[in-house]
Amino acid sequence: MSGAEGAAGAGRAGRGWNFFRSVPHARALNLEMVEAGDGIGVLKIPYADALIGNPVTRVIHGGVITSLIDSACGMAIFTALPRMEPIATLDLRIDYMKPAVPGQDLYARSECYKLTRRIAFCRATAYQDDIDDPVATSVAAFMRHSSRAPAGGDNRKGKA
Repeated sequence: MSGAEGAAGAGRAGRGWNFFRSVPHARALNLEMVEAGDGIGVLKIPYADALIGNPVTRVIHGGVITSLIDSACGMAIFTALPRMEPIATLDLRIDYMKPAVPGQDLYARSECYKLTRRIAFCRATAYQDDIDDPVATSVAAFMRHSSRAPAGGDNRKGKA
């Protein structure tokens, strides 16, 4: 990778992260960017009692894992695109392999492996200590240019 390509990837990662920080849901989950660039996104959700799905086992709720994977895929796509554009999840298939270990942070690593004019394709792995021992794996498809508003914009009627 040339210096210019690396700088472009870093700029795209920053754009993507600025977008995620503006999303209230991502802030509520306390999403953290670990790595981003050249079609790769790694995000982290620190373990928190508010994320527990089963108070007896203290396991993180599956919806939290879904949100983490979906967000990591979005970050990977934003770093693969030449410029920010609205995207929307079309299909997100998740295979849950095992419960997350209570008390441990959760990570998701996603790769945008194919961009077409209208669709972006990703695969992702949610894990804790070892990516080779996943909590969940995923494949996803996202629609590109999903609205007329810029990425992160409000396109509801009556809004500027």
